[in-house]
Amino acid sequence: MVKLNLLLALLATAQANAASLGWPWSPPPTDRSNVDYPKTCLVKPNGHGKDDAQSILNAMKTCNNGGAVVFQKNNLYTIGSPLDLTFLRDIDIYIDGTIQFTNDIPYWTEHSFKFAYQNGSAFWKFGGSGVNIIGGEEGVIDGQGGNWWTEFQTNSQLQRPVLLLLDGLEKSSVTNLKMIQPPSYFNFVANSSQINYNGLTLNVTPIGDFTPKNTDGWDTYKSDLISIQNSYINNNDDCVSFKPNTTNVIVQNLACNGSHGISVGSLGQYVGEYDIVQNVLVTNVSMSNAQNGARIKAYPGRPAGSTVLDNGGGSGIVENIMFKDFHVDNVDYAIDLTQCYGGSSTIAPEICQQNPADVIIKDIFFVNVTGTTSKKINPYSGELTCSSPNVSISHEDSDIGRQLTN
Repeated sequence: MVKLNLLLALLATAQANAASLGWPWSPPPTDRSNVDYPKTCLVKPNGHGKDDAQSILNAMKTCNNGGAVVFQKNNLYTIGSPLDLTFLRDIDIYIDGTIQFTNDIPYWTEHSFKFAYQNGSAFWKFGGSGVNIIGGEEGVIDGQGGNWWTEFQTNSQLQRPVLLLLDGLEKSSVTNLKMIQPPSYFNFVANSSQINYNGLTLNVTPIGDFTPKNTDGWDTYKSDLISIQNSYINNNDDCVSFKPNTTNVIVQNLACNGSHGISVGSLGQYVGEYDIVQNVLVTNVSMSNAQNGARIKAYPGRPAGSTVLDNGGGSGIVENIMFKDFHVDNVDYAIDLTQCYGGSSTIAPEICQQNPADVIIKDIFFVNVTGTTSKKINPYSGELTCSSPNVSISHEDSDIGRQLTN
């Protein structure tokens, strides 16, 4: 109880400090008629599948520093070349139409923005300060991921773009936006701070025989003061994943379906890297028809000179993490904490024991975790796999039951 009270005090202090900075940011009004912009740019699509990237870039430059850019309803916008939007300042971007990315895989493989972490790439990237991306009733960002998933079946090194990349952005928000069919993650926020996601709907559905891959709802990386709230996610990978060097995060009021859980990690993947995830509060979340509920995953160490492990051998710390008022329904593992994570590979227990993880996991709290699990690991409801003794677990008011069906 002492540690739990200490964590609550730390979170309260962190939230008070954040509030003094004006965080989490209140989303701007979605009714543009009440906003007096000095400049408004209406993006006109070229039509017939022609690339609108240049028109979009021109609008962003013209209405930067206090204006608004509008993607109008009943219009289809096509992006067929990369867009670097990291220069933005104090601008509102209203998406009332549909934005699609071309599915020319050879072109995007050559020209998309690359980032080293986990072989990622992006169609476009937003950076700067005071950027508000606002979805209208009919606004959609469509990644047309089907061809990418098909290609990935035979090329596991394919750099599939994330749908929305925030890179080097601060004091900004993404609100009321619908996103579908990403080639990879829906949202990746990196090197950013004071970001508020609110009211998003994320949906991915299989096309033909090919299952979507790695369609995380949100991945945070090297970012601080992030809030993700009031959103619905239907996908087949992590609902939210806190990647290395993520601090001071609030996730609340989410409904996740079909996912791999809300995950800390994976961490310790790369030799020589020190990964940090600290001060995370996940509260009032429902997780349905999922592989995992509340999850923490770290790679073990890597044997010197060995190629047994595909990845691992990094170090770091996971500290002050709370999952509170967390409800599961037909989830395989309500709670899953492992220091023996291997990505797509299965690591034998003896390998983990011989090479314990250098990622320390401490002060983790599961409070009021309720619901039913599937019968996959009957008679258990969760799993803790620790490769080193540096783990302390507390749980209060947790009531995990199992609903067994034939």
